[in-house]
Amino acid sequence: MDKVSAIIPAYNEENRIGPTVQAVRQYVDEVIVVDDGSRDGTVQAAEQAGARVIRQAHNQGYIAAIQRGFQEASYPIVVTIDADGEFPADKISELVEPIRRGEADMVQGRRNFVPRPSEKVLTWLAQRKAPVGDSGTGFRALRTSLARQLALKGACICGIFSLEVVYAGGHIREIPVTLQQVHKPRKVAWFHVRQFFYLLPFLFKKAPKEQNK
Repeated sequence: MDKVSAIIPAYNEENRIGPTVQAVRQYVDEVIVVDDGSRDGTVQAAEQAGARVIRQAHNQGYIAAIQRGFQEASYPIVVTIDADGEFPADKISELVEPIRRGEADMVQGRRNFVPRPSEKVLTWLAQRKAPVGDSGTGFRALRTSLARQLALKGACICGIFSLEVVYAGGHIREIPVTLQQVHKPRKVAWFHVRQFFYLLPFLFKKAPKEQNK
């Protein structure tokens, strides 16, 4: 059975990263926390919880963090999950199973609600080219070899991550997940405006031969 690496990008999450790592460790073979230049105790909390911590010299953003994690992963399947504990770690086995059975190259955790309207708009745009599902979810499992091929050029993963997998010939599936309540402020995602311009080239690109359902 293929082993699994979990990648947790983290920035100033000292109060939440420990419980998240402990929960994730129950379902994977290694946990890698990519600390994205945190200025608090995130690194120490993650290490104490049993994660292998990779430190970015300065804050480079979510995409750079998960790409670093993909390169550091030891095993054939990689899972991405957010540091704040919003995603249910006990769904990891269900997320990974279709990949182990050869039925999918990537499985997304489809959230019960999408918090930002701008994210819904970006997914709507991406769906003009392929059925990308919940394209902004931070909870995914995919083949490590595929993850390392993705350019992920964007201000965020919305639309881009799923579209790149489809254009690479990957088969995508989804499982439903219910977000766990986390008390944290949500800032206005102005980077979604920039993400629109990263998605535009895909809208003029020839559709992939096989669009996954």
